[in-house]
Amino acid sequence: MQKVNLSNYDNSFYKPGKSPGVRFIWYVINALFFNSYFLPLSGIKRQILRIFGAKIGTGVVIKPKVNIKYPWKLTVGEHAWIGERVWIDNLVQVTVGAHCCLSQGSFLLTGNHNYSKTGFDLMVNSIALEDGVWIGAQALVVPGTVAKSHSVLAAKSVSPLLMDAYGIYSGNRAVKVKNREIS
Repeated sequence: MQKVNLSNYDNSFYKPGKSPGVRFIWYVINALFFNSYFLPLSGIKRQILRIFGAKIGTGVVIKPKVNIKYPWKLTVGEHAWIGERVWIDNLVQVTVGAHCCLSQGSFLLTGNHNYSKTGFDLMVNSIALEDGVWIGAQALVVPGTVAKSHSVLAAKSVSPLLMDAYGIYSGNRAVKVKNREIS
């Protein structure tokens, strides 16, 4: 029987997209102004993200203690909300549509490891949240998820790979429990 051997781990195929210097500067800025309570102003945070290559719509609200891996791999539509302690671990593209809500402590995860390989190979896949999607508090959005328009992932749930438009999903792995009605 084979065993995992982490000394064989090799993710050399993966390219973060910016130089080590730019990544270092981003890590410092992320720690000081995003993943802290130091800068509570969303307008300045939007501008900083744009400087680092993020595509950020107007009116986006960014609460304190947000952690964003690589802003140059992030698109957020207008008037979206990114709640306190949200973690966007975007090794590849993450798209958050207009009027989306990422509630407190939600986690968007684009990377994972292949547990069936001895080298524990890195696997990455993008995330796309269409307009009006709501990701509940402490919910986990897994690599490859596509959440269609106005779908909902309930608090502490783990996303399925496809969430139907206006579907409400709950559980681990979340299943559709009903349709969202907006009045």
